[in-house]
Amino acid sequence: MTSRASIRHYFGDRDWRIWVGIVISIVWMAGGVWYVHGVYESDPAQTSSIDAVGSFLEGVFAPLAFLWLILGLFIQQRELANNTEAIRHSVLQSEKQTLAIAATEMNARQETFFKIAESVKQQLGGISGMLLVSAIGPVGSGRISSEQVDELFTRAAQGDWSVFARQFLTMEFEEEGGLPEILYGSEIRQRHTKNYRRTFERLRRLANNCDVDGIIEDTLLQTALGLLYQRMIEHDPEENN
Repeated sequence: MTSRASIRHYFGDRDWRIWVGIVISIVWMAGGVWYVHGVYESDPAQTSSIDAVGSFLEGVFAPLAFLWLILGLFIQQRELANNTEAIRHSVLQSEKQTLAIAATEMNARQETFFKIAESVKQQLGGISGMLLVSAIGPVGSGRISSEQVDELFTRAAQGDWSVFARQFLTMEFEEEGGLPEILYGSEIRQRHTKNYRRTFERLRRLANNCDVDGIIEDTLLQTALGLLYQRMIEHDPEENN
């Protein structure tokens, strides 16, 4: 069974043009042999002439040579088409592999970003906490007491690092002269605000590098930490002048 399958596979892969050429060649050669045999029986002297033999062979093999030349061109054309298809398939596979590698790399970047983001959010929470205390805490206007400050820092230590940013977003600061005064009214507040902005901008660049669609960056800007960052930019006296 294996031998028959191998033979069938071997012959089945041959171009049909080759079979046509073989059949025509066999028929043509058989006709030539029949013709020589007929001539020899009718006039044996003709077969001994070298010129006659040469002319006969030229007449026999010239059509066969032309036939196989044409068949060779067709077969070569088929092989070129197969090679082109193989190259196209290889290019498609390479493109798929490239996309897969790019997707894997992007996933790795995103995982790295989310790990870094947790640490950066803690840092932003600490900076915004110090800014809030210096603005309206006991060392500022005194609107929030030491007990309230301790409660806010306790909530931040439990993982709610946006608690200070939400205070900036929800409270009114008319008594202190408005949000620009809260953020930039003193040297220490300016330092905290600029430090917050620099830290958030680095986090924003990381988000932009790991998400071509900008979804992570947009989501980050819509968090309490991101909204406070935008307020800092909006109320920056240096940029508004």
